[in-house]
Amino acid sequence: MKVALLEPLRVPKETIEMLAQPIKELGHEFVYYDEKTTDPHELLKRSQDVDVVMIANNPYPKEVVEQLNQTKLINVAFTGVDHVARKTAKEKEIKVANAAGYSDQSVAELVIGLTLDLYRSISQGDKDIRKGSFPGMIQGSEIRGKTVGIIGTGNIGIRTAQLFKAFGAKLIGYNRTEKDAAKDLGLTYLALDEVLEQSDILSVHLPMNDETRNFLSREKLAKMKPSAVLINCARGPIIDNQALAELLNEEKLAGAGIDVFDMEPPLPSDYPLRHAKNAVLTPHVAYLTDEAMVKRAEIAFDNTLAFLKGQPKNIIE
Repeated sequence: MKVALLEPLRVPKETIEMLAQPIKELGHEFVYYDEKTTDPHELLKRSQDVDVVMIANNPYPKEVVEQLNQTKLINVAFTGVDHVARKTAKEKEIKVANAAGYSDQSVAELVIGLTLDLYRSISQGDKDIRKGSFPGMIQGSEIRGKTVGIIGTGNIGIRTAQLFKAFGAKLIGYNRTEKDAAKDLGLTYLALDEVLEQSDILSVHLPMNDETRNFLSREKLAKMKPSAVLINCARGPIIDNQALAELLNEEKLAGAGIDVFDMEPPLPSDYPLRHAKNAVLTPHVAYLTDEAMVKRAEIAFDNTLAFLKGQPKNIIE
């Protein structure tokens, strides 16, 4: 079979070569493209006559998938797969795999970082010092003793809860199914509205799909305390970001730490959150650490190797 990695994975080329060696030893062909492309024509060219296509978070659109003539697996080196034309892949009986789990720690740590920035005004203090201004002592808050709501208690949500627990926070959460691992941490499951109403810090960890789009609507966000902060390191469209920006500007929410948006950065100049009060924004980097990139590559190549051996794993559908 032919395997093609269509884009870089943010690890050294030597790491790619090492991970690809077992594939070659089984007698399969491996091709690596070290330059990213978003051009559908180039993506199709790279995918022609390929049995296993490997990508990361680069869009893999319908116009490419519908023309694949040999591909049996689209192996996504990423947790989310909403950037892949999954419906078309299913129609063509092409399997889709993902690399869930590689960024649990990195995402959870950025959630904590954004929370600390909001609670201690770290970014604002840095700006003030650099400008040579001193607006007065910045009095912050502690995480200890606060109620943290976790929306979505999958692996990342549970890891985030563990870190908040280490700070001494009280844990509550919402998920379609209750997880023993979350309960073992002392997290109490509640109805969604109760979590929204009680949380001092709300952290979102839902996947992106038709059910979760606009999951936190204007109506839902309005149930939060004016003193609460919202952290989103999951997917942007889960939240009504226009409503979120308005609530921040009206001081009906105390702050927001946002790593994901309705589109990938750069954001348009009129994007509401760019002009919202007390919003700390990062450019979709929660997953992006040196350690996570190595782990991601390892999981992705392991998925490919398992598929080639007739023992597919991490198949989404």
